[in-house]
Amino acid sequence: MQKLHRMIIQMPIMIVLAVLLLAMDANAVRLKDIATFGGVRTNQLVGYGLIVGLTGTGDNRGAPFTIRSMVNMLEGMGVSVDESALQVRNVAAVIVTADMPASAKPGSKLDVTVSSIGDARSLQGGVLIQTPLKGIDGNIYALAQGPLTLGGFSVEGQAAQITTNITTVGRIPNGAMVERHVPYNFNAQEYVTINLNEQDFSTTAQVAESINSNFGANRAFAQDISSIRVDIPDEFRGNLIPFMAALENIQVSPDSPARVVVDEKTGTVVIGENVKISRVAVSHGDMSVIIREQPQVFMPEPFTDAGPVVVPSTDIAVEEDANPLVIVEGATINELVDGLNSVGATPRDLITILRTIKAAGALYAELEVI
Repeated sequence: MQKLHRMIIQMPIMIVLAVLLLAMDANAVRLKDIATFGGVRTNQLVGYGLIVGLTGTGDNRGAPFTIRSMVNMLEGMGVSVDESALQVRNVAAVIVTADMPASAKPGSKLDVTVSSIGDARSLQGGVLIQTPLKGIDGNIYALAQGPLTLGGFSVEGQAAQITTNITTVGRIPNGAMVERHVPYNFNAQEYVTINLNEQDFSTTAQVAESINSNFGANRAFAQDISSIRVDIPDEFRGNLIPFMAALENIQVSPDSPARVVVDEKTGTVVIGENVKISRVAVSHGDMSVIIREQPQVFMPEPFTDAGPVVVPSTDIAVEEDANPLVIVEGATINELVDGLNSVGATPRDLITILRTIKAAGALYAELEVI
């Protein structure tokens, strides 16, 4: 009887998934690839700790907080030390960070990132001693400890030093143990909020319509430009996992505003699909002005007291490429690229051309410079 009841509950999910697979569009993507779901998030943890076991590459006397931390730690272990005589070149003060999922339970393990905050030269070969990690509420949620792994190395001698990548930041895989979970009952929700990664009214309306067509009318409605509220069907109350599995696999074709993104540092230009240019004439060429100084020296007549005379002489030449006007008009990306390539511009020249076309009011897109 229980097996039959379980099969009846799973049948709507199987039907929905089958409909979604049949209705897949070539340009469609899964909802979980363009959105996040309320109640499914990570919580940031942070802590202050010490790295020990370094080979003289730790903090120097310029980091007094490292010395104070060492004194406090040793005194907590019952060891009395003289702060003025303490050397900490094998120790470094660090900030430890981790992301704890909402589903993490006591006993779960997390990866941690360790970053130097003093004047340590390298954390290579170091070991993080037990460090409590706290949340924004000040409670301890995990304890971190273990040897570091670095993505670089540093080797030095008396007259030379070689450093590859960053040696003051490292990671400890599974280096933190969760001691307390975030109190949250995912299955107790009466509705789910979907947050789209891109703010677009067309995409938001399409997602809400797709959810309603698959799970029943008036099940989903848009709250704003990028948020959608979905009421949980009665048959999934208290058991949201099958519903969320079907919901995140809904196929949608996200829309986006026309946009051109240029990176002046590298000369990279990315043109979106919906970018259009009205009919304009473009001429792009270089002008070079060459100035040469060729002073002439006239020597005085013999047996005179006059000195040589220097007469300045300047040659100026102007060279300009004779580039004709080219008609550029783009209704598609191919037409737009072909038209701009016909001008003979390099990627860096293309940035200037696009800015000029935008200033002329002929570029129907958002021009973003990064």
